[in-house]
Amino acid sequence: MYMITTEEKYEDGEVIFEEGSHGDWVYVVESGAVELTREVGGKKVVLEVVTPGDMFGELGFITQLPRTATARAVGETTVGLIERSYLDHEFNKLSSGFQKILRKLAVRLARTTRIACQAISPRSEFRTSKVFSLHFKGKQDVIQAFSGNISPRGIFINTDNPLNQGEQFVLHLFLPDDPEPLKISCEARWNRTTTNDPVSNPVGMGAKFIKMSQNDYKRLKDELDPVRDIDWSKE
Repeated sequence: MYMITTEEKYEDGEVIFEEGSHGDWVYVVESGAVELTREVGGKKVVLEVVTPGDMFGELGFITQLPRTATARAVGETTVGLIERSYLDHEFNKLSSGFQKILRKLAVRLARTTRIACQAISPRSEFRTSKVFSLHFKGKQDVIQAFSGNISPRGIFINTDNPLNQGEQFVLHLFLPDDPEPLKISCEARWNRTTTNDPVSNPVGMGAKFIKMSQNDYKRLKDELDPVRDIDWSKE
């Protein structure tokens, strides 16, 4: 288990650290979620959304290079800073040769991520902001809502009634001009129940697709086909 030296609390949308800044603290998400992004061609590309138990900031510690991404809180978020002496102690227990291997791997990962992001075009980014109507079963009633953004692997749902993190549910998603909804098994990965910026950061929840039929997957992929000039932004 990680040794936590201190905890920090962040409001929704608050920046934990900026891409290009210097720092080698390593963090663990204790509650809420953290969005890791890079700026590519003036657009924000989401690399990952880390959730409780996940670590971030480790590349800065291993490589001693500037931060490769911006870390921003999603909803009210608490992160723990891993004890620096513990990290140094554990890392220094490795042989100098193995330390060199880890640093080489970390630098290569940072370089590969940068190259991959630079290769992203508006036709190949990760998530589209298309709006689809949908519904799912809440704690008591069926909740009508709509998508904020979506990919073949997940969705942000604009709703005043988000589920708790970790709850599983069946999503009924309606595509344009198609009366038969997609039926997708999902898991709520994070939620936002309050916001100071409802336009950029609306209340709702991010959900991961767990299971859908092969036919429904094809229907969704066809709808999100890049030739439709979709603007992707998130995994």
